[in-house]
Amino acid sequence: MNKIGTYFSESYKELVEKVTWPTWSELQQSTVIVLVATLLITVVVGVMDFASHSLLNFLYSFFKH
Repeated sequence: MNKIGTYFSESYKELVEKVTWPTWSELQQSTVIVLVATLLITVVVGVMDFASHSLLNFLYSFFKH
């Protein structure tokens, strides 16, 4: 039981004293970066999906009866 208490005590001490939390502006900047990266990746995946769909439809058109 003593180990559990020590664990929580040390965890709390680490969160309060050792962790550096970002400032509000740093947090906003990081959020914008994540949103922009997400949008870019979404666009890239969408273009790849459209291209592969078009290519497969083109190839399948050769085998239609």
